[in-house]
Amino acid sequence: MSNKMWGGRFATGPDAIMEEINASIGFDQRLFRQDIAGSIAHATMLADTGILTHEDRDAIVAGLNEVLAEIEDGSFTFSRALEDIHMNVESRLREKIGDAAGRLHTARSRNDQVATDFKLYVRDTIDTLVIQVTTLQLALVERAEAEAETIMPGFTHLQSAQPVTFGHHLLAYVEMLARDAGRLLDARKRLNESPLGSAALAGTPYPINRTMTAEKLGFDRPTANSLDAVSDRDFILETLAAASICAMHLSRFAEEMVIWSSAQFGFVRLSDKFTTGSSIMPQKRNPDAAELVRAKIGRILGALTSLLVVMKGLPLAYSKDMQEDKEVAFDALDSLSLSLAAMTGMVGDMTANRERMRASASAGFSTATDIADWLVRELNIPFRDAHHITGQIVALAEGKGCGLEGLTIEDFKTIDERIDSRIHKVLTVEASVAARQSYGGTAPANVLMQAARWKTLLTGQSHEPKPLGKKKHGGHGDGGVE
Repeated sequence: MSNKMWGGRFATGPDAIMEEINASIGFDQRLFRQDIAGSIAHATMLADTGILTHEDRDAIVAGLNEVLAEIEDGSFTFSRALEDIHMNVESRLREKIGDAAGRLHTARSRNDQVATDFKLYVRDTIDTLVIQVTTLQLALVERAEAEAETIMPGFTHLQSAQPVTFGHHLLAYVEMLARDAGRLLDARKRLNESPLGSAALAGTPYPINRTMTAEKLGFDRPTANSLDAVSDRDFILETLAAASICAMHLSRFAEEMVIWSSAQFGFVRLSDKFTTGSSIMPQKRNPDAAELVRAKIGRILGALTSLLVVMKGLPLAYSKDMQEDKEVAFDALDSLSLSLAAMTGMVGDMTANRERMRASASAGFSTATDIADWLVRELNIPFRDAHHITGQIVALAEGKGCGLEGLTIEDFKTIDERIDSRIHKVLTVEASVAARQSYGGTAPANVLMQAARWKTLLTGQSHEPKPLGKKKHGGHGDGGVE
């Protein structure tokens, strides 16, 4: 038997293999809310323009709301034979209200219908993702405030470079996430044009009002070209590109979580909520949540690559290839949502080992640049010369087996007679971070100022910087000022 929804031209039904490759209901059923919302807006417009009677409109709207309730309560039966969410909904509507259901598809096609549904879904998902990004940012800001004076090593090439504050490090991700949210919102802005009414590819001869349906569905305007409206998927490509960049940022942070929680670093500890044990090694606490967040970028970037490959050779307008857009997109956006939730949980859960962080920051001659800066600032030595002198000082300390703070003034004078005892003031990691007060620098006062700025931006409520406190350098921090 042919499919009654589209099979008038065909004498027999599809082969089982054809049905298997053609059906999308297994994944596109999640578009049911958007599909029904689009159909209600379309029916309302058809009645308003006189294409549909008000009686038919009322029957259609009431029937669609009943179908929606059935899907939401789990009593709806999806049929693979009906291929997709559009046909499943329309078939059930016909069972409920009869011939009036057949008039719903006037002046539209599954081509503009699916483009509209997918745009609505992506728009809703972007809104949720942006809320999740903001929630993660707030969690990071709270921890940054608490760790504004916690000193840790800053790295380049994963080698100890200069001391920074843990709060400053966490705020770096707040900045990245802000750009991620901006990219998602930019994608939302560009996708917010309604394809509905473009029909199969050429528009429709019916006197429809596309502006009306666009407004009812929350779009800014209808699309201006029917071919473009049904044939492009750049709105999901752009969203997946933004999602991939966000996932990359989460992956970098997850990698640091993995490194920091290792016995070799011991900078942070994650509780049993976000770690697992080993089946053979009872001492293990594996950062599995962080590792899985780190891995999700593969699925998300893979979805972007997959869809780019699908789209790159398609002539206008619609081709069935485009059915491949949804499954990978759904998986990618789900993966990003889960990663954001997991990272937010880990940020709230992690405990900083402040003593270990400070000790590591003090190792590796991390205040060497402070010596060079002091030579420039106090002795008016050109920086290149100061850099050379500092290198000799580091070599001396290395030869003596001590840190820079372990050198005496006599040791310094063997390198350069002009050096005096004031140099000892810049040798501690505390002095190093406190001195970096340039805008965007790591000084604790800066961290508190930036944290307050971000709390104001993210909550819409004014926040003043918290005062600096005096923190002990012992034990595991609890996330607050000790």
